[in-house]
Amino acid sequence: MLEGKRVLVTGAGGFIGSHLVEALLARGARVRAFVRYNGRGDIGMLGDLAPDDQARLEMIFGNICDPFFVRSAVRGCDCVFHLAALIGIPYSYVAPADYLAVNVQGTLNVLQACRDERTPRLVHTSTSEVYGTAQYVPIDEKHPLQGQSPYSASKIAADQMAAAYHRSFGVPVVIVRPFNTFGPRQSARAFIPTAITQALTCDRLRLGSLDPVRDLTFVKDTAEGFIQVGLCEQVLGQVVNLGVGTGHTIGTVVQTILSILGKDGLPIEQDAARVRPPASEVQRLISDNRLAREACGWQPKFSLEQGLGETVEWIRRHLASYRPAVYAV
Repeated sequence: MLEGKRVLVTGAGGFIGSHLVEALLARGARVRAFVRYNGRGDIGMLGDLAPDDQARLEMIFGNICDPFFVRSAVRGCDCVFHLAALIGIPYSYVAPADYLAVNVQGTLNVLQACRDERTPRLVHTSTSEVYGTAQYVPIDEKHPLQGQSPYSASKIAADQMAAAYHRSFGVPVVIVRPFNTFGPRQSARAFIPTAITQALTCDRLRLGSLDPVRDLTFVKDTAEGFIQVGLCEQVLGQVVNLGVGTGHTIGTVVQTILSILGKDGLPIEQDAARVRPPASEVQRLISDNRLAREACGWQPKFSLEQGLGETVEWIRRHLASYRPAVYAV
């Protein structure tokens, strides 16, 4: 169904975005990759794609906060996957206005462009962080929303704007809500690459809180979920969770990583700088993915151990790209 279709991916140079681009190309889509403008012509994680795949991309550089550029990017597309966002939670504590500009105004620009251009389908990216600490588990799409960080508050606002554009103007949008995604190409702002790179290069691990529970989805499964939800007519105007449905504490995941690396005895210390403010920490996230499974036919294929194994091997090959001793906010 995607063969020959013109598809725009905003945030294409990012972690999930680059995997989504790769998956779309494999399905024969004509992909327009929207990457944030920079003077170096840096295409981000798209540089990890095979040269043949890179050659098939229509690369465009711009700013999601520029409504004129966004409309030109959307023009002529059959489907838009909107992933462009600021996502680092710690940075949202020090630069909340940036999060409003990029995550809310940027999303509004995409919605208005799709409305004006009569784009047949828009897939907007949310996050499980909008649920805050679970009031019940598993978390379904009706769970209350709680802004426990400026980041999550900005994403709640963006999600509500997407829902409003569907109800008010009939924009054919679906909101995809991934739970914690991990895998190759993820930056060190996330705990899994941090643990792996430190374990490979340091005599101890310095991490934040180990008690929070996360529902971890391998990035290839997440990318496939975006596509399945984007093609599903039944969920138009709805929110769809993408998660495995199983929770693991951060500490348990770190111990699994150390076991894979054969470094089970490596000591772990808590770094106070990496710990969220108590009322801002999300303690438990476990998804209810029935809507994605039953309506869209999506089913995660990778176990946590399989995904971690692929991630470890990728990071081994790209270790020079990381700075294990530096806390990436």
